[in-house]
Amino acid sequence: QVQLVESGGGLVQPGGSLQLSCVASGSVFGGNTMGWYRQASGKEREFVAHVTNNGRTTYGDSVRGRFTISRDYVKNTVTLQMNSAKVEDTADYYCNFRGKQNNWGQGKQGTVSS
Repeated sequence: QVQLVESGGGLVQPGGSLQLSCVASGSVFGGNTMGWYRQASGKEREFVAHVTNNGRTTYGDSVRGRFTISRDYVKNTVTLQMNSAKVEDTADYYCNFRGKQNNWGQGKQGTVSS
């Protein structure tokens, strides 16, 4: 079992930046990916980005070029840097750890509004 604790998020104006971080603990060994999904009100959960345990990153089409995901393998932390934020980025953001099991954080709200 893996426990995920998220931090960051909040409110930012369009064009601004926001950061989310997630710390994993527990059974974090072996092949895995850490990343983020998001769910806007009334919509399905959407893939945002992830990074594998060998450093390969993948981004969703709607965030590519604006968001950057990074990972600290010593601290078992994944960070999502959200730049050039858009109103449509408003959502609850969920940290995900996918190894032998699929694990989810509690979610952090990110709001982009003027």
